[in-house]
Amino acid sequence: MQKAQSSQSSCSTCDKNDCSASQRKKEESPEEFEERQKLQSRLCRIRHKIVVLSGKGGVGKSTVAVNIATALMMAGKRVGLLDVDIHGPSIPTMLGLEGRKPEGSKDGMFPIDLDGLKVMSLGFLLESPDDAVIWRGPLKMGVIKQFLRDVVWGDLDYLIIDSPPGTGDEPLSVCQLIGTLDGAVVVTTPQKVAAVDVRKSITFCRQMHLPVLGVVENMSGFVCPKCGEVTQILRSGGGRRMAEDMGVRFLGAIPMDPNIAEACDNGQAFVRQYAASSTAVIMQEIIQPIIELSGKDSREY
Repeated sequence: MQKAQSSQSSCSTCDKNDCSASQRKKEESPEEFEERQKLQSRLCRIRHKIVVLSGKGGVGKSTVAVNIATALMMAGKRVGLLDVDIHGPSIPTMLGLEGRKPEGSKDGMFPIDLDGLKVMSLGFLLESPDDAVIWRGPLKMGVIKQFLRDVVWGDLDYLIIDSPPGTGDEPLSVCQLIGTLDGAVVVTTPQKVAAVDVRKSITFCRQMHLPVLGVVENMSGFVCPKCGEVTQILRSGGGRRMAEDMGVRFLGAIPMDPNIAEACDNGQAFVRQYAASSTAVIMQEIIQPIIELSGKDSREY
């Protein structure tokens, strides 16, 4: 009890008097207060937190998240990638990290380091990649809290959070635990049936007071591997029209490039392996609104 009382006057996470973790809330027990301070001590060292969302499955959201994180790292930023897709954690496979296990210490669990990119996923903690995670909401929120509170992320410029499809437990838990996210990147595919569901993600962001950085239209045409010509297989422009209708920024259209699938299967980030390709250039341009966030924040880490 004495320890919790002394923490009220001086928070160990930072020296800011207005920090939300510097004062114990009336309804909090000493244990809850200490847990919240530990969570805040991790989050305080991460300058920007970005969540990648989609109201529709199968739109390539994890592919976009992996390549955004890698492109930011290639731009010289300190980046973490958190996979909160509890039922389908695909990030370890997409980055060639299957079978890797995070190490721990008294300070917490260390994320897997991939050439400077810090990665954490439930996939690292499963005995087998074939294991099914059959959890309800409270268990899912609990493990997401552990990823934020107990993982030693260190000092980061960006934490990119790959969320599963929909507007349910996982994205809601991220918003509630972090409190203030810097923004969301919303991923769709061109056809109307996808855009209709993805619009709900933008509505979710507005209800959660989460800024929408913009919309990415994935699988926008097919790039011929021989001549490079783009053929519109799916109806094109759905993402751009949706962005205009919803009053949010359109970040770009990523075509279906066979090399993207090859890179994912080989456990490589496409934007790094094929950095000179026209599709990789589009991905690098998509991160510009995220890079611009750094200019709006003068905090030093």
